[in-house]
Amino acid sequence: MAKKNPTESELEVLNILWQHGPSSVRFVNDELNKKKEVGYTTTLKIMQLMNEKDLLTREISGKKHIYAHQIKEKATQKSLLEKFVDSTFRGSASKLVLQALGNHEASQEELDEIKAFIEKIEIKALIKKTENKKS
Repeated sequence: MAKKNPTESELEVLNILWQHGPSSVRFVNDELNKKKEVGYTTTLKIMQLMNEKDLLTREISGKKHIYAHQIKEKATQKSLLEKFVDSTFRGSASKLVLQALGNHEASQEELDEIKAFIEKIEIKALIKKTENKKS
């Protein structure tokens, strides 16, 4: 089955596996229950379906089934963000950033980090433009 973007519940499971590495259903369920009550069989079913969808791998170790993520965190974040920007902000990254900054009081440290990131992007764009002129 082809890989696709995870659902919200699947993303919660993936976040645990990205943070802690390969884990049992019990461990994942215990972690999920730190935020909200989730039944063990619900977690088991979600993880079994994720395995069928090639989002997770499963290794049997004695009586335990150990699950690991099969999709990369950064690639998943990128895919989800692209979908979100396209569907919510009509593809405009600047609208997303302006909305995020308008709804959140950024610290000076965050603002400095954002400025540094913008400067890096501007330098890359300038280098690319210069290289294109030479070609």
